[in-house]
Amino acid sequence: MVIVSLFKNFGKSLKSEFSGYNGKKFGMDLLAGVTVAAVALPLALAFGVSSGATAAAGLVTAILAGVVIGGLSGGSYQISGPTGAMTAILATLVVKYGIKGVFIACFISGVILLLAGLFKMGALVSFIPVPVITGFTSGIAIIIALGQIDNLSGLTGSGTTTIEKIVSYFTTPQSVNVTSLIIGLAVILFMAVYPKKANAVLPSSLVAIILATAVNMIVGFDVNVVGEIPKTLFLQDRLTFDMFDLKTVESLIAPAISIAALGLIESLLCGASAGRMKNEKLDADRELVAQGIGNMIIPFFGGVPATAAIARTSVAIKAGGQTRLTSVVHSGVLLLSMFVLGGVMSKIPLSALAGVLIVTAWRMNEWHVIKDIFGKKIKSAISQFLITMAATVVFDLTIAIVIGISFSLILFVIKVSDIQITTSDIDPKKLSDATKYNENHKKTSVIYITGPLYFGTTGKLEQKLSEHDNKEIFIFSMRGVTFADISGVQALESLCMQLHDEGKTVYFTCVQPDVMKMFSRLGFSETIGEKYFYWSTNEVLLELGD
Repeated sequence: MVIVSLFKNFGKSLKSEFSGYNGKKFGMDLLAGVTVAAVALPLALAFGVSSGATAAAGLVTAILAGVVIGGLSGGSYQISGPTGAMTAILATLVVKYGIKGVFIACFISGVILLLAGLFKMGALVSFIPVPVITGFTSGIAIIIALGQIDNLSGLTGSGTTTIEKIVSYFTTPQSVNVTSLIIGLAVILFMAVYPKKANAVLPSSLVAIILATAVNMIVGFDVNVVGEIPKTLFLQDRLTFDMFDLKTVESLIAPAISIAALGLIESLLCGASAGRMKNEKLDADRELVAQGIGNMIIPFFGGVPATAAIARTSVAIKAGGQTRLTSVVHSGVLLLSMFVLGGVMSKIPLSALAGVLIVTAWRMNEWHVIKDIFGKKIKSAISQFLITMAATVVFDLTIAIVIGISFSLILFVIKVSDIQITTSDIDPKKLSDATKYNENHKKTSVIYITGPLYFGTTGKLEQKLSEHDNKEIFIFSMRGVTFADISGVQALESLCMQLHDEGKTVYFTCVQPDVMKMFSRLGFSETIGEKYFYWSTNEVLLELGD
């Protein structure tokens, strides 16, 4: 039933999307598709290499993702493909399980994403706090940048984690390839000074790669290059059904969950951001279904996991893309370049791709959000950002998200669990005309309570009461208490009994219905006495005035 409903909604959205479609709109889609392909080409090659696979794998991923995921997407504007964030997971995965592990984990993550879409879990990402997402993104950016040291410098790091690789550079004797380093730094500098206006027409990453490749082909530097780009969508290394066995699948469940979680977060955040740019709401659940189907298909061709990419998607919208055909056209251009320019692309220096990725990592950071977090000195947001960023670099990405969300929940619970208690003596001027101010009022204190009533409440309550030891009558005004648990009620009862033993009288006013039900169920109202419960504080004051 869910699947039928998804197909019906997809049909309706396509009908709406292509309503009034004509040659002019196709021309806009065509131009936008070519523009996106110019951005996607160097990134696809770089992400393919950076993931531990090959440049060809990155290219195949971009081509298939553009057709399959883009064609089924929950929005007309989403452009999917390999991303920098995903390489942070895949590079470690290749070290542990080889490229076979990447393919299997990609397929499993596709199944998870498909189920997430069918079970309508698209709204989950909205529960992740902004500082956590920002810290997560910055942590991934650090991992990407550090992951380029090998290709940038010619060094070879060892270890399965980013920290282990960094340590290995200092413990393993080896020399830097100065030529590679110069090429990479030149690409970084070129992209940094490249005019923004020119970048809108011809991406700086593409120009930098073209120049670096041209120089390398002319001079013939002794540097590592991309290598052969096969002229086929079916790469030699690809997923086959005989690779699946129970032991391997079980060991790859955790990495697959990481890939799926990242795919969910990145795709839906991209859709939400781009949706605001195009004034079109993303169908989050259908987007997850599309991502799931795409990631189940791609590894059978030799590709790596794909997600929606905000860089390519925003370029598509700004270039005037009208429909999802922009994504399909972008794939067609990439496919054409694979067959026509494969020989040239094989000569691209890996250090040039590393330079592109380092700049991409820098630009991944949401600097305006980071500026707000630190500029406004919001301590909780700063701690969420830093903890999530550090956890992303040190631990598995899924663990980082869990740590970030858990820390945020703890802060939230502490904040909402805090009880506010204020005390007030009776002001004769504020009494109603019917209430006569007398000695009873002089020895009365009103305790205003706001917040949840739980076991931690009474400590603060006792402290406030100790400030009024000279009072004999206490009125607890509980209009602001909307929740009470058994521990809180029992602790309050113990406090009231203590006050009673000291010869003091306690009244309760403005008790909310749900809290009163809890008082009755636990026998608290019976113990205190029903006659000591009033609807309003004024009623008690009137009673005391008689």
